[in-house]
Amino acid sequence: MAVLELRVNKLRTFLSLLGITIGIFCIIAVLTATNSLERNVRNEVESLGSDVVYIQKWPWDGGPDFPWWKYVNRPLPKYQEMNPIREKVQSAGLSAFAFSSSGKRVEYKDGYMEGTELFAVSGDYDRIQSLAFNSGRYFAGKENENGANVAILGANIWEGLFGTPDQAMGKIIAISGRPCRVIGTLKKKGASLVDGVNYDNCVIVPYLYGRTIVDERRFADPFILVKAAPGSTVLQLKDELRGVMRSMHRLRPKEEDDFSLNEITAVSGDLNKVFGMVNMGGWLIAGFALIVGGFGIANIMFVTVKERTNIIGLKKAIGARKKVILMEFLLESMILCILGGLLGLLLVYLITVVVNSFDFFEFTLTINNIILGLSVSSIVGIIAGFIPAYMASKLDPVVAIRSN
Repeated sequence: MAVLELRVNKLRTFLSLLGITIGIFCIIAVLTATNSLERNVRNEVESLGSDVVYIQKWPWDGGPDFPWWKYVNRPLPKYQEMNPIREKVQSAGLSAFAFSSSGKRVEYKDGYMEGTELFAVSGDYDRIQSLAFNSGRYFAGKENENGANVAILGANIWEGLFGTPDQAMGKIIAISGRPCRVIGTLKKKGASLVDGVNYDNCVIVPYLYGRTIVDERRFADPFILVKAAPGSTVLQLKDELRGVMRSMHRLRPKEEDDFSLNEITAVSGDLNKVFGMVNMGGWLIAGFALIVGGFGIANIMFVTVKERTNIIGLKKAIGARKKVILMEFLLESMILCILGGLLGLLLVYLITVVVNSFDFFEFTLTINNIILGLSVSSIVGIIAGFIPAYMASKLDPVVAIRSN
């Protein structure tokens, strides 16, 4: 009977659905966006290594009150500092040296690309940071040790110069006029949401070759990556690194460190606070939309009860109990809200399809959000329809039958 009434009043049903659809769409779209963003950021954090310490000139705890003047005169990390770290830091496993320099020109025959980034790395970088290869390989031992003129191309570069990754393999390109042979191509990844590195726009070369193109002491910000050995904690690693670095820099006991030991776990600790606030804001925005949709459903249900007062009186006169009348209108309200919720979820799904067609980040409508959307729809339907349904169930049959 509830479904039949909804089918008879198609325009009213549509207008009721519209309000709750917008409400559910808002709440699930916001939660899906924040959950997807959080998942992608946390994946980025994990890919950078939760057991890796970055030795750099600048600390990562920036902000509007960042005291840059304290750090501007600090010395830059040196490639030669890796040997003492390997020999003296027992909790250190793998280590690598790296620097990047933007604004480079990459050429192949008559084609070229401006504004690319040169990324020079030492031997174990691929074992600390995962590189997804489309074709080819990472640098071999001798290529690293001798500074061979070989390169690995990011997706934007091999796509722009060659079209396909296989066509790029073995070709001789020029980076700022310096020739090198392509030995690998990377899969498309997109810019990192954490450290800002965009491998798609990078040409990766061995460090000793990269320094012949760019003087990293003047035109780059080099850093050392140190991965904790199995069984060692990041805290142990940082304590040992601090002692060795202070010894190499000949710092007195009372002098402050002239280097920064940055770790991904520090970023991870702030993520809970950030996404907690984002989710709270999303719930507030969606809550207002749901309230509007709920009032719309309640208003329609009041009108429905008013129109069907005679019918309610007849049903009660021939023996319909209060709970039957109550359930009829509650079901009608719940069916409206659940249909609106399904339409809202469908809109969110269509948005995920559109967003995922671009290579920004993975946008996923999870089963938890689907269940949440339907649950919220049902609860809104019960709350919005209860008072009209209760009033309908309490009507006196004689008075209801006589009403106009």
